[in-house]
Amino acid sequence: MAQSKRHGEILRLLQEEGTVTIASLADRLGVSLETVRRDVKPLTGDGSVLKMHGAIGLPSMIGEAPFERRMRENADAKRVIARMVAATIRDGESIMLDTGTTTSFLARELLGHRRLTVVTNSSDIARTLATINGNKVYMAGGELRSDSGAAFGASAIDFVSRFSVSHAIISTGGVDAVMGVMDFDLDEAEFARMVLSRGQRSLVITDHSKFGRLGLVQVCGFDSFSELATDRSPPHDLAAALAQAGARLSIAGAEAGF
Repeated sequence: MAQSKRHGEILRLLQEEGTVTIASLADRLGVSLETVRRDVKPLTGDGSVLKMHGAIGLPSMIGEAPFERRMRENADAKRVIARMVAATIRDGESIMLDTGTTTSFLARELLGHRRLTVVTNSSDIARTLATINGNKVYMAGGELRSDSGAAFGASAIDFVSRFSVSHAIISTGGVDAVMGVMDFDLDEAEFARMVLSRGQRSLVITDHSKFGRLGLVQVCGFDSFSELATDRSPPHDLAAALAQAGARLSIAGAEAGF
């Protein structure tokens, strides 16, 4: 790949992800660390890219919240999953959503629905669906986190435990064939576990990049929810574990014709 093409690819990756490490760029471009450093030098020299410790970023995105960056990661996959799930929800039904980028995409796909009752700990989801189309939105209380604008802790869990909804939907940090659904934060995992217990239908939505990823904390096993919605077929061991637990697998995107 010529240097000018690599410059274009570097800028494209930065537009999608905000910041990228030098080591990741070398791996993804198939060149040495030294080559990447040489490629980056003119971009940092003219101010179009900012250099950080071991990484580079776009000036307009350096101060961006982590949640906003995650919204751009695998955005097309998350959008097609959200569209498929939104099509299974009817006007007038009740939904509980935890905070997450895929659940935020789902909230946007629900903008055409009417008279929904929505329970969430996410200020992003609450803002998206409140005050329109006759919806009712209940927001869990507690201190809002600066990165995601979501409430966690005992008060948030106690609040959502009082509801019983048609659809209880969570996103996740990882899905492992042995450990089940996982996350990287204890509070988020505990909240998600409660959400799944409050729905007549309990649904985990995740893009394929989370398959085989181990988180820090187990949310639940595969027998604790009724359905997993994703954009690609999972590896054989994961699909077998889902089937053994009786969890339905729904695949959006090209494989499912969506």
